[in-house]
Amino acid sequence: MAQVHTSLPQAAAQAAAGAAGEANVIAAYKSELAEARAALFARYERGEPVAELVGRWSREIDRLVTAAWQRLLPESEAAAVVAVGGYGRSELHPSSDIDLLILVGDDAAERLAEVIGSLVIFLWDIGLEIGHSVRTVDDCRFEAADDITVVTNLLEARLIDGDAELFERMRHAVGPDSIWPSEAFFAAKRAEQRKRRHKYGDTAYNLEPNIKENPGGLRDIQMIAWVAKRHFGAESLHQLVDEGFLTESEYLALREGQALLWRIRFALHRLTGRREDRLLFDYQRTLADELGFTDLGDNLAVEQFMQQYYRAVMELNRLNEMLMQLFQEAILLHDQIGPPEPINKRFQVRSGYLEVTHPQVFARSPFALLEIFLVLQQHPELQGVRASTIRLIREHRHRIDDDFREDVRARSLFMEILRQPQGVTAALRRMNSYGVLAAYVPAFANIVGRMQYDLFHVYTVDEHTLRLLRNLRRFTIPEHNGEFPLCSAIAQRIPKLELLYLAGLFHDIAKGRGGDHSVLGAREAWDFCQLHYLSEYDSRLVAWLVEHHLLMSMTAQRKDISDPLVVQTFAEQVTDANRLDYLYLLTIADSRATNPKRWNSWKNALLRDLYQATRRALLRGLDNPQAQDDLIEQKQREAMRLLAYEGIDADACRDLWSRFGLDFFTPSSPEEIAWQTQRILATDPTELPLVVIRPLASRGCTEVFLFSRDEKNLFVRITALLDQRALNIMDARITTTDDGYAVNAFQVLGPDHRPIDQGTDTDELRELLLAALRRSDAERPLVNRRLPRQHRHFSVETRVSFAEDPRNRRTMMRLTTLDRPGLLAEIGAVFEACDIRLQSAKIATVGAEVDDVFFISTQDGAPITSEQTLTCLRQHIHDQLEGNADGRS
Repeated sequence: MAQVHTSLPQAAAQAAAGAAGEANVIAAYKSELAEARAALFARYERGEPVAELVGRWSREIDRLVTAAWQRLLPESEAAAVVAVGGYGRSELHPSSDIDLLILVGDDAAERLAEVIGSLVIFLWDIGLEIGHSVRTVDDCRFEAADDITVVTNLLEARLIDGDAELFERMRHAVGPDSIWPSEAFFAAKRAEQRKRRHKYGDTAYNLEPNIKENPGGLRDIQMIAWVAKRHFGAESLHQLVDEGFLTESEYLALREGQALLWRIRFALHRLTGRREDRLLFDYQRTLADELGFTDLGDNLAVEQFMQQYYRAVMELNRLNEMLMQLFQEAILLHDQIGPPEPINKRFQVRSGYLEVTHPQVFARSPFALLEIFLVLQQHPELQGVRASTIRLIREHRHRIDDDFREDVRARSLFMEILRQPQGVTAALRRMNSYGVLAAYVPAFANIVGRMQYDLFHVYTVDEHTLRLLRNLRRFTIPEHNGEFPLCSAIAQRIPKLELLYLAGLFHDIAKGRGGDHSVLGAREAWDFCQLHYLSEYDSRLVAWLVEHHLLMSMTAQRKDISDPLVVQTFAEQVTDANRLDYLYLLTIADSRATNPKRWNSWKNALLRDLYQATRRALLRGLDNPQAQDDLIEQKQREAMRLLAYEGIDADACRDLWSRFGLDFFTPSSPEEIAWQTQRILATDPTELPLVVIRPLASRGCTEVFLFSRDEKNLFVRITALLDQRALNIMDARITTTDDGYAVNAFQVLGPDHRPIDQGTDTDELRELLLAALRRSDAERPLVNRRLPRQHRHFSVETRVSFAEDPRNRRTMMRLTTLDRPGLLAEIGAVFEACDIRLQSAKIATVGAEVDDVFFISTQDGAPITSEQTLTCLRQHIHDQLEGNADGRS
């Protein structure tokens, strides 16, 4: 690596005074820094360990800072330049901030202010990102006593150059004998860690994790080092082995995890040219390639890379949890833990934590590796497992082998854990954290830390599975009945909840293995159920739920569930009400655990409507399906009853309805038909267009209802304006009357995926829509929202397919493409250009991909049968979407 030549300060001293001379000095330093950085990256590319590179870079910066310090600061002054933070630990990554403490004597601060200012400016000018503070020893002590972050920073202080005696005085002044004794320091840092973890969702499994701040990240390793240094005076993590807090293998695991995170961080800094600790989609593919991963069939290189990362932070999380508990016992409790309270021959309680009665318990009774989790469930008053016992679990996981899994005691214990009235989620989460779940269910090991490279699945597969199980459990807990009342009511009548939990555990267990994960998972579930002595009926139910766990959500989102035939077909697939109950609960829990931010009241209402319609079909009997004509007649009778209650003339209603086609009645409830009819009849034709925006609680959304003369580009103008307002269109119903009026109903959610608040926003939206409808010659609004950053990293092929729906005299068009602002308006423009009539649309967005369904016909209401027309339509859509690939409409 290039070094700062000793001639640099001399050359600077000899340079002519003035701006030209200073510019030459700065240029020389900048050149030396650039050479040093290039040499650093060359070493990285040759495979030199990052642990050595960060030390080298720290020493390189030391030389630069020392040269600048000696150039500007008089030797006689009581002052020192000190490295703090990561720089103080000599763990400096290429673009990390260089944190400096300028330590000055009590009477030197004012005298040296100008010189220190020149030093800092000079360091910035040569290209170093400096974070600095200027303090006396008393300043350090005062500020450190008041702020845990300051004392932590100073804990890692390292003298670069200057007054060594002054530096030692500072270290003593902020040491544990003066301020922040070990007990207070540990308690404050523990609280700080909990707060930081909560900020990041208490999980390391984020789509774009922060490798420094996320649970299991570099900050957690630093936390261990800080506590060890403050309490034990440890200068290295290995001293924790000497102190008995870590075994040699645990220490190596800690160092291995740190090495991986350092390598990723170093690569991030090199790739971005700045301090960057977030593993954004922008970088994941590039880093996967740089670190040597390649695509293997369905297992993408980026998914392999991220799985390695997630598994590493999971292991670091385990070690951190264990060490924090050991530190608590040593530092806060001073190893004065209470006497043991026996539970059985294998387990006892000490100071609120469960532990084994003897270090050989798991060696002599391997089944206790499962029993310990059952004991925790049966004793909810316990705070957890003692760290020493966690270590024993980890050391004995190898005992969970084929013989163990065939042991009737182990099988009975596992099922008993699932059948407990409380603590199921906590037990399974602990089992996963300690590596027991993956050992007992080998197929589960494949999904630990497995991510899916898309925007829809925001957690790794194992984390998603555990969140799904938590959601299922909440349906059974009385204090949560208000969250999903229907789910809670159904859960009360589920005969065997453990079957539901097994279906949840296995529903995604075959992800990443190639083939249909639902089918493969069903086989795994069947085998597991049979091995655990479940009846044939119960085993079939669990396997069926796993194989069809996507059936209900796909039916609700992609099909017209107002069509009795769709409901009848779904009911025939489900076959009975018991299966329907299980499937509904599994579907709700799965949807909420996939992407909580994307779960909304609209999806909830959609699934609830499908559940209730299917239950009615099952009660009516599968051999007695409801005809569409009967359903419409029933809706009209109920709507007429509601309108009569409001004093609306029946003949006026019939006259209006005679102008409408069946597609006005089919998707709507009687309440919606009555409300829309009342609004239309109450409006004078000379006062059109009519725009009404109202909350639609039954559908979990806001309805934008429009009645006006039918005009060209009407749908395009409306959808573009709604998209311009960042509204999410979930459903669109388009009806044209026989006498040329358009009845458009859009069901929308706000940018936060919630119904729109009534008030100023809806008033403004109504006025904009009215203005757009009154100007038939108006161009459609420009949707100038940019494509979201994350979407740019996903390539989604545009696919268009058609299916006939002759019974409803229409054609179904399914579109899959990249989500983008203004998409619906673009599709509407194609329909207009091809003289296609849009009846309704179902909008589904899965991460960065849209999977929309449009029900279309010819202008005279017939299905589109011409292959030439369909080919033309498909080509127009491809041309339109590819022409606007940058995300603007």
